[in-house]
Amino acid sequence: MRIALINENSQASKNALIEATLKKVVEPMGHTVDNYGMYTAEDECQLTYVKNGLLASILLVSGAADYVVTGCGTGEGAMLACNSFPGVLCGHLVDPSDGYMFAQINDGNCVALPFAKDFGWGAELKLEMIFQQLFGFGHGNGYPKERVVPEQRNKKILDKVKEVTYRPLIDILKDLDRDFVKESISGAHFAELFYPNCKDSEIAAFLKAL
Repeated sequence: MRIALINENSQASKNALIEATLKKVVEPMGHTVDNYGMYTAEDECQLTYVKNGLLASILLVSGAADYVVTGCGTGEGAMLACNSFPGVLCGHLVDPSDGYMFAQINDGNCVALPFAKDFGWGAELKLEMIFQQLFGFGHGNGYPKERVVPEQRNKKILDKVKEVTYRPLIDILKDLDRDFVKESISGAHFAELFYPNCKDSEIAAFLKAL
């Protein structure tokens, strides 16, 4: 699994800590982490949580990433922004049990975490436990076991609903403000991480043309 990490500007100073913790947990599982920044608060590319929602959609819909880890101060804005775009099913995680249950019950492809609220002593340990529960036990297996069948059925229904209620991403990209899209993909390492892994030639061509 290719996991993309995205930080917005208010929490950019924690990017290195989050990346190190995520890699510590998931790389031994065989997963790859791509860090799309922000890397520092002074980065030229200033990502807001709304831009991160668009960026998450671009990565997931194009196949450049299989999963996105993002967040903001509380995680709420990032979750709302991510779920505003097609191809993203984002959960808000506060503790390790959230990580396990989101993976097993909701089987999403994106998580938003609070990187300011209650982020004090032991924050990296809490993150580590969340990532262990999120990525360490598979996805969509259901919880508790007596609820597996209806939970898996409901996830399939939700996926079908989202196919109807969201427009294709390429159409959305064409209608969005061009500067907003360009700013969302202007990170220092976007091109080197995205284009080699992108599986959607139409999206890639549109973004290159910007």
